[in-house]
Amino acid sequence: MKKFFMVLAALSLMVLSANIASAQDDQAAPAAATEQVAEASDSGDIDPFNTKSEEPLHQQLKTKFIEGGAGFMSLIIICLIIGLALAIERILYLSFSKTNSKKLVEKVEAALADGGIEKALDVCRNTRGPVASIFYQGLLRYDQGLDAVEKSIVSYGSVQMSNLENGLSWISLFIAIAPSLGFLGTVIGMVQAFDAIQKAGDISPNVVAGGMKVALITTIAGLIVAIILQVFYNYILSKIDSISIDMEDSSIALVDALTKYNNK
Repeated sequence: MKKFFMVLAALSLMVLSANIASAQDDQAAPAAATEQVAEASDSGDIDPFNTKSEEPLHQQLKTKFIEGGAGFMSLIIICLIIGLALAIERILYLSFSKTNSKKLVEKVEAALADGGIEKALDVCRNTRGPVASIFYQGLLRYDQGLDAVEKSIVSYGSVQMSNLENGLSWISLFIAIAPSLGFLGTVIGMVQAFDAIQKAGDISPNVVAGGMKVALITTIAGLIVAIILQVFYNYILSKIDSISIDMEDSSIALVDALTKYNNK
């Protein structure tokens, strides 16, 4: 349920941002691009990358989206939105899962010294995060011996790792799908270009330009989406690695603390 609300919140934020950008698009003056082209034609100064344009960036992106074809560009944007929603959900989940394990170990050791296993269980029960959950499962099996505690820590550690990595396969799927859709749009754009050449019986640049433009725009969009999602994916992996190392170090510290408690 928590994951559903996180994804819903991320999607709502993206939809709100899109609505704001659309409203700004409607208020923008449509004559800006025409004036620029006229000025460039009169002065003979051609700006192929449109670096001198006064047109807002989001308006330029909207124009390229339309020029690239609503079909494939919409699919690519959907991959970006869903992928970002999943990535944001994972980042929030991992941020909430991060705890100060050194302080937790100190609290558990103090609880073992003061009130024994029951007090240590209360400390873990009132602490959030996978490390506290692993501690709790290990302490529950203290009466079965330290070997049972270690096995429980290893088994439940695998469960917690699966929870941390949940959803990563979908993000990697969208990373692969986005450029694939872009390349598919490229192929279709090339086919359209050759169809235009066949109908016109001419290979002039004006005939080929339409299909080639669709091909290039969809490819660029797919690659940009894949790059964005890849950055988030690697960031999530780095956070998971950090939490994983923290869990392993803390588990060793717990076994050492229980060994000292058992020898008293």
